[in-house]
Amino acid sequence: MSNRAVATFEKPLQHLSLPDWHSRLNQLKNAAYGKRSDAFELRHLARNLRNETRIQTYWDTYHNNDKLSDRVAELDRWRETMRILLKRVDVEIGSLKEEKACTERDLDALLMPLTVVTDSISMRDCRLGSELTYDEGDTELKNELCIVENNQRLLRDQNQGAWEQLNRLQEVKFKLELDLTDKDEAQGIDQHQLEVDKHCANVTFKTDSTRVPKNSCTYNNWLEYCEELVSLTEKTLSDSAAVRESLFATREKARNILKSQQDRTTHTLRKRIFETQRARNELEYQQGKMKEEMDKCSSEIETLERAYADKIEALKVVETRLENRAQRSGMELCIDESYHGLSDEVQKLRDTIKVLREKINAAKTMYNSLHELAKKIDQDLENKQHALMTDIRSLDLRARLNTGEFGGKPTQTDRNIHLSRLEDEIPKS
Repeated sequence: MSNRAVATFEKPLQHLSLPDWHSRLNQLKNAAYGKRSDAFELRHLARNLRNETRIQTYWDTYHNNDKLSDRVAELDRWRETMRILLKRVDVEIGSLKEEKACTERDLDALLMPLTVVTDSISMRDCRLGSELTYDEGDTELKNELCIVENNQRLLRDQNQGAWEQLNRLQEVKFKLELDLTDKDEAQGIDQHQLEVDKHCANVTFKTDSTRVPKNSCTYNNWLEYCEELVSLTEKTLSDSAAVRESLFATREKARNILKSQQDRTTHTLRKRIFETQRARNELEYQQGKMKEEMDKCSSEIETLERAYADKIEALKVVETRLENRAQRSGMELCIDESYHGLSDEVQKLRDTIKVLREKINAAKTMYNSLHELAKKIDQDLENKQHALMTDIRSLDLRARLNTGEFGGKPTQTDRNIHLSRLEDEIPKS
């Protein structure tokens, strides 16, 4: 009964034979060996891959850090160059503004010489009669006027050029400041990238991080732009230095030319004053001599008239004698020597009276001509006196070129007036 129960409860599965069991064991063992070998190979390859990628990543990071460091150093060099150029541009702008201000002051200072020369020309145009001449003083004053106007034109042109150069310098300064700001920002960004690692904040995946940014340029274009900016700055600085030298040279040349012409004009006016004074003195001498001669001529006329009157009376006497002797009677009415003598005396007296009358008329004509000439001399002397005072006032007006409109220390003009002894000729204010 027990045997039947064991046979009845046997599992209804396929039973393996012992050889199959050993075969299965060998298969599992071989499979385990194979998988372990594959796993070992995989681990070996994975370890090699990890080492290679770690080394590759390390050296890539190292080289990129070197490139970033080089880039930061290059940016620093360019920043320093741009900073030096910007400082030079600022200094050049200040120097050019100072030169321009000096030129503007010289241009404003030309107003007084222009006023003085125009007033001198207008004053000398007030001369009278024959003194209103185109003399050397008039020529030199007009030359001085031309020089003043030419200096004004030159200084205005130079100021215009300096203003344009200042605009160019301001434009270059703006470019340098903008470029320096960009380089400061770029250097700050690159410097920060050197400090970025996996432990930093905001280290995340980015969308399309390898894209080329808009408005970007190549390194060669960037380098070319920096070099061109440096070249433009150097050229602008060189042009500005040339403009400053031109401003200084133009101012000095204009000042020297004007000073030379002013000295020449002043010398010519002094020479003209001396010549006019000498002519006035000569006319005063001639006027005195003319008055003396007119007095002598008048005295001579009076003497001739008295002689003429005496001859008239003498003629009356002789004619009366002849008329009275004609009253004789008879043979006593003869033509004797007395008659011939009285007749000759009458004829001589008549001839003398005629000669005296002609001489009196000639003397009066001479006196009248002397009087007319004296009037002309008086008029010319008056004109010369007026011209002399005009030139002295013009010369005194030119003293403002050295002392200004207000009083000051004695000038070269005062000394020359004293040396030429013209103090009494100059009106005292």
